[in-house]
Amino acid sequence: MRRAHLFLWVIAALFLSSCAETELASHWGKEMFPPESATGNFKIGKPYQVDGKWYFPEESYELTETGIASWYGPGFHGKRTANGEIFDEDELTAAHRTLQMPSLVRVTNLENGRSLIVRVNDRGPFKRSRVIDVSSRAAELLGFKGNGTAKVKLQVLRHESLELAEAARRGMDTRGTEVVLNQPVAYHPAQPATGSVRGGRFLPEPTAMRQAPVVPTGIYVQAGSFADSANAYHHAQSLAQFGRTSVFPAVVHGQQFYRVRIGPIGDVTAADRLLGQIMADGRSQAIIIVD
Repeated sequence: MRRAHLFLWVIAALFLSSCAETELASHWGKEMFPPESATGNFKIGKPYQVDGKWYFPEESYELTETGIASWYGPGFHGKRTANGEIFDEDELTAAHRTLQMPSLVRVTNLENGRSLIVRVNDRGPFKRSRVIDVSSRAAELLGFKGNGTAKVKLQVLRHESLELAEAARRGMDTRGTEVVLNQPVAYHPAQPATGSVRGGRFLPEPTAMRQAPVVPTGIYVQAGSFADSANAYHHAQSLAQFGRTSVFPAVVHGQQFYRVRIGPIGDVTAADRLLGQIMADGRSQAIIIVD
């Protein structure tokens, strides 16, 4: 039986049980919610602007992206998330700028190959150079909590996220789904998910983290993307003062684009500094990417 078809069992048998009375939270949380009323809702949200950049949330089940991940925890523990849950830094949740909430995303640390499924229930990160904020516990399991950041690849789990969205739309509590999907065997109601209960909270202990091959990647600042190659090469020449510039052809949804990038860059700190310099030079759409 495929895991993608086990969600209704999971939600009914596990997530509404006492073990699933978790407390989860957020960048936008200002008020405390009592745990029993914080089951969360399905939410996409309206476009919003942060630090001069617009973000357009949308329902997407095909997203794959690479970039820099960061983590959040103590300062947000116990606060409300963007979809109305209560954040628990020990759960396997995450914040994404545009994905529907909740959704399930596989995060792979490209630096050590560790891979973990997290559930998006929050908005963020709002630092231009980051693509996802994971919980403290998720960062620990992915092996970058001590460093603060890591190069990662994000992949939305299409079928699982579709079923999760349907359950949330029906008002069902989806908390803990990510714990089940990180288990070594298919879930069965008679076999509770691995973890422990501490202070009334269920703390996940995934026992089957995937280990992907480690492939060398580089960090770049992408200063623009153009449909016309001449415009791209002209833009690249105007950025020569900032370092080695290159034009990377890419086909997106059948359309040819030319991406202007600077790099590779040695580390995240240097990339953040370069991004700031390029934005100060008027390239407001510049971003950090990993390739």
